[in-house]
Amino acid sequence: MLSMETNQARLALLTAVAPVAWGSTYLVTETFLPPDRPLFAAVVRALPVGLVLLALRRRLPTGGWWWRAVVLGILNIGMFFPLIFLAAYHLPGGLAATLQASAPMVTMALAWPGLGERPGWARVGAAVVGALGVALLVLRSPGHVDTVGLAAAFGSVLVSALGYVLVKRWRAPVDNLTLVSWQLVAGGLALLPAALLVEGAPPALDLPALGGFLWLAVVGTGLAYYCWFRGLAGMPAGVVSLIGLVNPVVGTLLGVAFAGELFGWAQAVGMVLVLGGVLAGQPAVQAALRLRPARTARPVAGLRQEGAPVTEDRRRTVPAA
Repeated sequence: MLSMETNQARLALLTAVAPVAWGSTYLVTETFLPPDRPLFAAVVRALPVGLVLLALRRRLPTGGWWWRAVVLGILNIGMFFPLIFLAAYHLPGGLAATLQASAPMVTMALAWPGLGERPGWARVGAAVVGALGVALLVLRSPGHVDTVGLAAAFGSVLVSALGYVLVKRWRAPVDNLTLVSWQLVAGGLALLPAALLVEGAPPALDLPALGGFLWLAVVGTGLAYYCWFRGLAGMPAGVVSLIGLVNPVVGTLLGVAFAGELFGWAQAVGMVLVLGGVLAGQPAVQAALRLRPARTARPVAGLRQEGAPVTEDRRRTVPAA
Protein backbone atom coordinates (compact mmCIF):
# COMPACT_ATOMS: atom_id res chain seq x y z
CA MET A 1 0.00 0.00 0.00
CA LEU A 2 2.80 2.39 0.93
CA SER A 3 4.57 1.68 -2.35
CA MET A 4 1.36 2.44 -4.27
CA GLU A 5 0.94 5.75 -2.44
CA THR A 6 4.56 6.65 -3.19
CA ASN A 7 4.12 5.88 -6.89
CA GLN A 8 0.96 7.97 -7.01
CA ALA A 9 2.74 10.87 -5.32
CA ARG A 10 5.62 10.66 -7.80
CA LEU A 11 3.20 10.57 -10.73
CA ALA A 12 1.39 13.62 -9.33
CA LEU A 13 4.70 15.50 -9.08
CA LEU A 14 5.57 14.55 -12.66
CA THR A 15 2.15 15.71 -13.83
CA ALA A 16 2.62 19.02 -12.00
CA VAL A 17 5.52 19.83 -14.36
CA ALA A 18 2.86 20.69 -16.97
CA PRO A 19 0.97 23.43 -15.09
CA VAL A 20 4.26 24.78 -13.73
CA ALA A 21 5.49 25.18 -17.31
CA TRP A 22 2.14 26.59 -18.46
CA GLY A 23 2.30 29.15 -15.65
CA SER A 24 5.15 30.87 -17.50
CA THR A 25 3.16 31.27 -20.73
CA TYR A 26 1.60 34.65 -19.92
CA LEU A 27 4.88 36.26 -18.83
CA VAL A 28 6.83 34.90 -21.81
CA THR A 29 4.09 35.93 -24.24
CA GLU A 30 3.78 39.45 -22.87
CA THR A 31 7.54 40.00 -22.60
CA PHE A 32 9.07 38.37 -25.67
CA LEU A 33 6.53 37.41 -28.35
CA PRO A 34 5.13 39.63 -31.12
CA PRO A 35 1.77 41.13 -30.08
CA ASP A 36 -1.65 40.25 -31.50
CA ARG A 37 -0.57 37.02 -33.21
CA PRO A 38 -2.27 34.32 -31.13
CA LEU A 39 -2.86 31.85 -33.98
CA PHE A 40 0.72 32.18 -35.19
CA ALA A 41 1.95 31.62 -31.62
CA ALA A 42 -0.26 28.53 -31.29
CA VAL A 43 1.09 27.05 -34.53
CA VAL A 44 4.70 27.65 -33.53
CA ARG A 45 4.07 26.12 -30.11
CA ALA A 46 2.55 22.94 -31.50
CA LEU A 47 3.67 22.04 -35.01
CA PRO A 48 7.51 22.21 -34.96
CA VAL A 49 7.94 20.26 -31.72
CA GLY A 50 5.29 17.80 -32.86
CA LEU A 51 7.15 17.14 -36.11
CA VAL A 52 10.44 16.70 -34.23
CA LEU A 53 8.88 14.20 -31.83
CA LEU A 54 7.20 12.35 -34.71
CA ALA A 55 10.56 12.09 -36.53
CA LEU A 56 12.17 10.73 -33.37
CA ARG A 57 9.45 8.16 -32.70
CA ARG A 58 9.06 7.19 -36.39
CA ARG A 59 5.58 5.77 -35.97
CA LEU A 60 2.36 6.87 -37.64
CA PRO A 61 -1.19 6.02 -36.58
CA THR A 62 -2.78 2.90 -38.02
CA GLY A 63 -6.39 1.89 -38.57
CA GLY A 64 -8.90 3.79 -36.47
CA TRP A 65 -6.17 5.75 -34.76
CA TRP A 66 -5.86 8.06 -37.76
CA TRP A 67 -9.18 9.74 -37.02
CA ARG A 68 -8.76 9.41 -33.25
CA ALA A 69 -5.41 11.21 -33.38
CA VAL A 70 -7.04 13.98 -35.44
CA VAL A 71 -9.93 14.34 -32.98
CA LEU A 72 -7.60 14.45 -29.97
CA GLY A 73 -5.25 16.89 -31.70
CA ILE A 74 -8.08 19.25 -32.61
CA LEU A 75 -9.62 19.14 -29.13
CA ASN A 76 -6.46 19.38 -27.03
CA ILE A 77 -4.44 21.64 -29.36
CA GLY A 78 -6.27 22.95 -32.43
CA MET A 79 -9.32 24.27 -30.57
CA PHE A 80 -7.94 24.72 -27.08
CA PHE A 81 -5.10 27.09 -27.95
CA PRO A 82 -7.20 29.61 -29.97
CA LEU A 83 -10.01 29.58 -27.39
CA ILE A 84 -7.53 30.34 -24.60
CA PHE A 85 -6.10 33.27 -26.56
CA LEU A 86 -9.58 34.51 -27.51
CA ALA A 87 -10.68 34.48 -23.87
CA ALA A 88 -7.52 36.37 -22.89
CA TYR A 89 -8.18 39.10 -25.49
CA HIS A 90 -11.87 39.56 -24.61
CA LEU A 91 -11.82 39.13 -20.82
CA PRO A 92 -9.75 40.53 -17.98
CA GLY A 93 -6.99 38.04 -17.25
CA GLY A 94 -8.15 37.29 -13.73
CA LEU A 95 -11.72 36.56 -14.83
CA ALA A 96 -10.51 34.28 -17.64
CA ALA A 97 -8.30 32.32 -15.24
CA THR A 98 -11.12 32.04 -12.70
CA LEU A 99 -13.56 30.70 -15.29
CA GLN A 100 -10.99 28.20 -16.51
CA ALA A 101 -10.52 27.03 -12.91
CA SER A 102 -13.86 25.27 -13.33
CA ALA A 103 -12.02 22.70 -15.49
CA PRO A 104 -11.64 20.10 -12.69
CA MET A 105 -15.39 20.07 -12.02
CA VAL A 106 -16.23 19.83 -15.73
CA THR A 107 -13.67 17.06 -16.21
CA MET A 108 -15.10 15.10 -13.27
CA ALA A 109 -18.62 15.55 -14.66
CA LEU A 110 -17.57 14.12 -18.04
CA ALA A 111 -15.34 11.38 -16.59
CA TRP A 112 -18.15 9.92 -14.48
CA PRO A 113 -20.34 8.74 -17.41
CA GLY A 114 -17.48 8.51 -19.91
CA LEU A 115 -14.97 6.56 -17.83
CA GLY A 116 -16.91 5.38 -14.80
CA GLU A 117 -14.72 7.55 -12.54
CA ARG A 118 -16.99 8.57 -9.69
CA PRO A 119 -15.31 11.58 -8.11
CA GLY A 120 -16.69 11.41 -4.56
CA TRP A 121 -17.55 14.35 -2.36
CA ALA A 122 -13.97 14.84 -1.14
CA ARG A 123 -12.64 15.40 -4.66
CA VAL A 124 -15.56 17.64 -5.63
CA GLY A 125 -15.00 19.68 -2.49
CA ALA A 126 -11.30 19.95 -3.30
CA ALA A 127 -12.18 21.26 -6.77
CA VAL A 128 -14.53 23.88 -5.33
CA VAL A 129 -11.92 25.02 -2.79
CA GLY A 130 -9.29 25.20 -5.53
CA ALA A 131 -11.55 27.28 -7.77
CA LEU A 132 -12.29 29.69 -4.91
CA GLY A 133 -8.56 29.96 -4.31
CA VAL A 134 -7.93 30.85 -7.95
CA ALA A 135 -10.62 33.54 -7.72
CA LEU A 136 -8.91 35.09 -4.70
CA LEU A 137 -5.52 34.73 -6.32
CA VAL A 138 -6.16 36.42 -9.66
CA LEU A 139 -9.65 37.96 -9.81
CA ARG A 140 -9.83 41.73 -9.77
CA SER A 141 -12.56 44.18 -10.78
CA PRO A 142 -14.26 42.43 -13.73
CA GLY A 143 -14.33 45.50 -16.00
CA HIS A 144 -15.82 44.92 -19.44
CA VAL A 145 -17.16 41.41 -19.98
CA ASP A 146 -18.52 40.31 -23.35
CA THR A 147 -20.24 37.15 -24.51
CA VAL A 148 -17.43 36.23 -26.94
CA GLY A 149 -14.91 36.10 -24.10
CA LEU A 150 -17.24 34.12 -21.84
CA ALA A 151 -18.02 31.65 -24.62
CA ALA A 152 -14.32 31.23 -25.40
CA ALA A 153 -13.40 30.67 -21.73
CA PHE A 154 -16.08 28.06 -21.15
CA GLY A 155 -15.40 26.54 -24.58
CA SER A 156 -11.73 26.05 -23.72
CA VAL A 157 -12.73 24.28 -20.51
CA LEU A 158 -15.19 22.01 -22.32
CA VAL A 159 -12.96 20.98 -25.24
CA SER A 160 -9.97 20.28 -22.98
CA ALA A 161 -12.05 18.25 -20.52
CA LEU A 162 -13.54 16.23 -23.38
CA GLY A 163 -10.09 15.71 -24.87
CA TYR A 164 -8.66 14.47 -21.58
CA VAL A 165 -11.52 12.02 -21.09
CA LEU A 166 -11.12 10.67 -24.63
CA VAL A 167 -7.37 10.23 -24.13
CA LYS A 168 -8.17 7.88 -21.24
CA ARG A 169 -11.10 6.18 -22.96
CA TRP A 170 -9.17 5.47 -26.16
CA ARG A 171 -6.19 3.53 -24.88
CA ALA A 172 -3.45 4.27 -27.40
CA PRO A 173 -1.43 1.28 -28.70
CA VAL A 174 1.76 3.39 -28.51
CA ASP A 175 3.94 5.03 -25.89
CA ASN A 176 3.02 8.38 -24.42
CA LEU A 177 5.58 10.41 -26.39
CA THR A 178 4.28 9.06 -29.71
CA LEU A 179 0.70 9.91 -28.72
CA VAL A 180 1.78 13.45 -27.84
CA SER A 181 3.49 13.84 -31.23
CA TRP A 182 0.34 12.75 -33.09
CA GLN A 183 -1.79 15.30 -31.25
CA LEU A 184 0.66 18.17 -31.69
CA VAL A 185 1.03 17.53 -35.42
CA ALA A 186 -2.72 17.11 -35.98
CA GLY A 187 -3.56 20.21 -33.95
CA GLY A 188 -0.77 22.29 -35.51
CA LEU A 189 -1.80 21.37 -39.04
CA ALA A 190 -5.41 22.29 -38.24
CA LEU A 191 -4.26 25.68 -36.96
CA LEU A 192 -1.89 26.49 -39.83
CA PRO A 193 -4.44 27.51 -42.54
CA ALA A 194 -6.49 29.46 -39.98
CA ALA A 195 -3.40 31.40 -38.91
CA LEU A 196 -2.47 32.25 -42.51
CA LEU A 197 -6.01 33.33 -43.43
CA VAL A 198 -6.69 35.40 -40.32
CA GLU A 199 -3.27 36.83 -39.47
CA GLY A 200 -1.43 36.70 -42.79
CA ALA A 201 2.27 36.08 -43.26
CA PRO A 202 4.43 35.28 -40.22
CA PRO A 203 5.94 38.33 -38.48
CA ALA A 204 9.65 39.07 -38.26
CA LEU A 205 11.20 37.55 -35.15
CA ASP A 206 14.09 38.95 -33.14
CA LEU A 207 16.33 36.90 -30.84
CA PRO A 208 14.17 37.32 -27.68
CA ALA A 209 11.09 36.22 -29.64
CA LEU A 210 12.92 33.15 -30.92
CA GLY A 211 13.98 32.31 -27.38
CA GLY A 212 10.44 32.77 -26.11
CA PHE A 213 9.00 30.51 -28.80
CA LEU A 214 11.71 27.91 -28.11
CA TRP A 215 10.77 27.88 -24.42
CA LEU A 216 7.04 27.61 -25.10
CA ALA A 217 7.48 24.91 -27.74
CA VAL A 218 9.99 22.67 -25.96
CA VAL A 219 9.12 23.16 -22.28
CA GLY A 220 5.62 24.65 -22.34
CA THR A 221 4.27 22.27 -24.97
CA GLY A 222 6.43 19.19 -25.69
CA LEU A 223 7.60 18.45 -22.14
CA ALA A 224 4.42 19.74 -20.52
CA TYR A 225 2.04 17.62 -22.59
CA TYR A 226 4.23 14.55 -22.17
CA CYS A 227 4.01 14.90 -18.37
CA TRP A 228 0.30 15.77 -18.52
CA PHE A 229 -0.67 12.72 -20.54
CA ARG A 230 1.53 10.50 -18.36
CA GLY A 231 -0.60 11.66 -15.47
CA LEU A 232 -3.80 10.98 -17.38
CA ALA A 233 -2.63 7.44 -18.13
CA GLY A 234 -2.09 6.61 -14.46
CA MET A 235 -4.58 8.72 -12.47
CA PRO A 236 -8.27 9.66 -12.68
CA ALA A 237 -8.96 12.50 -15.10
CA GLY A 238 -10.46 14.67 -12.35
CA VAL A 239 -7.35 14.31 -10.20
CA VAL A 240 -5.10 15.35 -13.09
CA SER A 241 -7.32 18.33 -13.84
CA LEU A 242 -7.05 19.41 -10.20
CA ILE A 243 -3.27 19.50 -10.52
CA GLY A 244 -3.77 21.97 -13.38
CA LEU A 245 -4.82 24.60 -10.80
CA VAL A 246 -1.12 24.99 -10.01
CA ASN A 247 -0.92 27.01 -13.25
CA PRO A 248 -2.28 30.35 -11.92
CA VAL A 249 -0.21 29.94 -8.74
CA VAL A 250 3.00 29.80 -10.78
CA GLY A 251 1.80 32.61 -13.05
CA THR A 252 1.13 34.83 -10.03
CA LEU A 253 4.52 34.12 -8.46
CA LEU A 254 6.32 34.88 -11.72
CA GLY A 255 4.33 38.09 -12.12
CA VAL A 256 5.33 39.19 -8.62
CA ALA A 257 8.99 38.25 -9.14
CA PHE A 258 9.55 39.62 -12.66
CA ALA A 259 6.73 42.04 -13.47
CA GLY A 260 6.34 43.83 -10.13
CA GLU A 261 2.73 42.70 -9.63
CA LEU A 262 1.18 43.23 -6.20
CA PHE A 263 0.80 40.37 -3.74
CA GLY A 264 -1.40 40.87 -0.67
CA TRP A 265 -3.31 38.86 1.89
CA ALA A 266 -6.04 37.89 -0.59
CA GLN A 267 -3.46 36.37 -2.93
CA ALA A 268 -1.78 34.56 -0.03
CA VAL A 269 -5.08 33.06 1.15
CA GLY A 270 -5.95 32.15 -2.44
CA MET A 271 -2.63 30.38 -2.92
CA VAL A 272 -3.15 28.35 0.27
CA LEU A 273 -6.66 27.37 -0.85
CA VAL A 274 -5.47 26.34 -4.32
CA LEU A 275 -2.60 24.22 -3.07
CA GLY A 276 -4.77 22.78 -0.30
CA GLY A 277 -7.46 21.83 -2.79
CA VAL A 278 -4.93 20.22 -5.12
CA LEU A 279 -3.40 18.19 -2.29
CA ALA A 280 -6.76 17.19 -0.80
CA GLY A 281 -7.87 15.77 -4.13
CA GLN A 282 -4.86 13.48 -4.57
CA PRO A 283 -5.45 9.73 -4.04
CA ALA A 284 -2.17 9.35 -2.13
CA VAL A 285 -3.20 12.02 0.40
CA GLN A 286 -6.70 10.59 0.80
CA ALA A 287 -5.29 7.07 1.28
CA ALA A 288 -2.84 8.32 3.91
CA LEU A 289 -5.65 10.05 5.81
CA ARG A 290 -7.75 6.87 5.74
CA LEU A 291 -4.88 4.75 7.03
CA ARG A 292 -3.97 7.06 9.92
CA PRO A 293 -6.99 6.34 12.18
CA ALA A 294 -6.76 2.63 11.36
CA ARG A 295 -3.12 2.55 12.45
CA THR A 296 -3.81 4.39 15.69
CA ALA A 297 -6.80 2.19 16.52
CA ARG A 298 -5.13 -1.14 15.76
CA PRO A 299 -3.19 -1.59 19.06
CA VAL A 300 -6.39 -1.08 21.12
CA ALA A 301 -7.66 -4.55 20.19
CA GLY A 302 -4.71 -6.18 21.91
CA LEU A 303 -4.69 -4.10 25.11
CA ARG A 304 -5.02 -5.87 28.46
CA GLN A 305 -4.53 -4.91 32.04
CA GLU A 306 -0.91 -4.90 33.11
CA GLY A 307 -0.02 -8.12 34.86
CA ALA A 308 -3.13 -10.00 33.75
CA PRO A 309 -2.28 -13.31 32.08
CA VAL A 310 -3.53 -13.96 28.61
CA THR A 311 -5.21 -17.34 28.51
CA GLU A 312 -5.31 -19.61 25.51
CA ASP A 313 -9.01 -18.83 24.98
CA ARG A 314 -8.37 -15.10 25.17
CA ARG A 315 -5.55 -15.36 22.62
CA ARG A 316 -7.92 -16.95 20.16
CA THR A 317 -10.42 -14.11 20.56
CA VAL A 318 -7.90 -11.30 20.16
CA PRO A 319 -8.19 -9.92 16.56
CA ALA A 320 -5.12 -10.30 14.40
CA ALA A 321 -3.10 -7.11 14.07
